Amino acid sequence: MAEKKEQRRGLGRGLSALMADIEPSVDADAPTRQRPVRTLPVDQLFPNPDQPRRQFDPEALEELKLSIRSKGVIQPLIVRPRGTSDTQYEIVAGERRWRAAQAAGVHEVPVVIREFSDEDVLEIAIIENIQRADLNPIEEAAGYDQLMTRFGHTQEKLAQALGKSRSHIANLLRLLNLPDVVKQAVVDGKLSAGHARALITAPDPVLLAGQIVRQGLSVRDTERLVREAQNADGAKKPKALTKSAGGSEKDADTKALEGDLSAALGMKVSINHSAGGESGTVTISYDSLEDLDALCMVLSSAR
Repeated sequence: MAEKKEQRRGLGRGLSALMADIEPSVDADAPTRQRPVRTLPVDQLFPNPDQPRRQFDPEALEELKLSIRSKGVIQPLIVRPRGTSDTQYEIVAGERRWRAAQAAGVHEVPVVIREFSDEDVLEIAIIENIQRADLNPIEEAAGYDQLMTRFGHTQEKLAQALGKSRSHIANLLRLLNLPDVVKQAVVDGKLSAGHARALITAPDPVLLAGQIVRQGLSVRDTERLVREAQNADGAKKPKALTKSAGGSEKDADTKALEGDLSAALGMKVSINHSAGGESGTVTISYDSLEDLDALCMVLSSAR
């Protein structure tokens, strides 16, 4: 596990590839072969199948298309060889430019060809989307989750490297605990991140989400609605709260904290308080040795 721990690097390489797309990297960890900017036909380029972004804003693409028609593709795409082919390349960074260029009728685009591993490509794609594109909250949260679970990055490291606050990252990660129906409403723009955050502790987030959409409720109205639902749920089912391993009831704050920790670690977390006391236990469940290694790294970095 020690070797895997060493392989989990910081964000420097991915960020340097994005902040200076066409400048040679001086990192010792940089790709061994780099080439200058060249031009390739758009039909020789293929999108990354693991691209975190699933939806592209039609209006933003239209604006980019018009810009490309007027000034061309100013910033080169970053690509890597696709398999063993000498004429096909996979887009590492710049899929939006590639799509807009095709829509603009441009047949060739500037590229920088680099050697990247599959993990490098995924990390860079996530970072590029978070840094440069308007992801919906669920896509952004999924990007943070992948950076943490696959590459061992902590919330603190992500916040520092990406210029985000730790609370912003933590709040978005909590959204991943919502039911799929609610998350899809956020993706579709029917609910904002504020609405979704308010629904995290709701007794029936799916039911309330439908009411919010139908009535066009504000975030403040949503928070009030959730409080009313919590109070009503507690009055009707005073003994229906989740039980801890010791038989004591878990309150909403404890369950929310479990959700926060689960989202942050990408693993199931259970918090059990000793009845009538301030002590308790935190149980973290992992599915593989790689998960355990990631957990050890997170705990070690917090010292």
